[in-house]
Amino acid sequence: MGRIGRVTVEKILKKLKKEEKIDFVIANIENAAHGSGATEDIIKELKKAGVDWFTNGDHAFTRIKQIEIYDKYPIIRPANWSPKAPGKGYSLINFKGEQILLINLIGRTFMKLDHDCPFHKIDEILANFTNQKLSAIIIDIHAETTSEKVALKHYVDGRVSAVLGTHTHVMTADERISDKGTAFITDVGMVGAFDECIGLDKEGILKTFVSQIKYPHVLPEKGKTIFNSVLLKINPKTAKTKIIKPITKYIQIK
Repeated sequence: MGRIGRVTVEKILKKLKKEEKIDFVIANIENAAHGSGATEDIIKELKKAGVDWFTNGDHAFTRIKQIEIYDKYPIIRPANWSPKAPGKGYSLINFKGEQILLINLIGRTFMKLDHDCPFHKIDEILANFTNQKLSAIIIDIHAETTSEKVALKHYVDGRVSAVLGTHTHVMTADERISDKGTAFITDVGMVGAFDECIGLDKEGILKTFVSQIKYPHVLPEKGKTIFNSVLLKINPKTAKTKIIKPITKYIQIK
């Protein structure tokens, strides 16, 4: 979430990768550029910090001058966005000999745009890999409501390795692995300013709620930050998840 979030990633991620022996890192990047969208320079910055691949969400095309990133970098956007939009909604990634299918979807409930059905879209995507041996299948479902995310988890149960929710900026406490080996959490949370309002300066948000006048959204540049993440351990022979472990860290940015 903005520069303060990117600095937090830079300060935490490489050490965390060593401590937890992490092979592959995925980050949702839709709020990376001052809270809205992403840029080429920011992708380079986060790759240098240790991120391998990027997913997106409802701010995927906020920065229209930066849409060439989808042709140049390891980034996907929601697969159920219009087929006329640039970029791809999923990618088959060959990583150290393992085949990882990374999929990005966006929910429809309470979203501004009328996106295609994520349930129909995931069936369409998975049908392309029916006879292919995959090491892991990971879905980022960027959605507003818990019910839509939970429903998607049940819909793909046993067919994918993990369904990870994003968008609300608040990590939920419902991580689980189904009997069929599909990991799930309603929301992974965020990386950004902690003692604020979902990463934004709380004063402007409070004024908006109290006065019903929309004040500017301001991203803090310093202060206490939160680093939310989820660690998955997946058996590459079965593509089933063995462990899901939420990780939260805090640091001070001066």
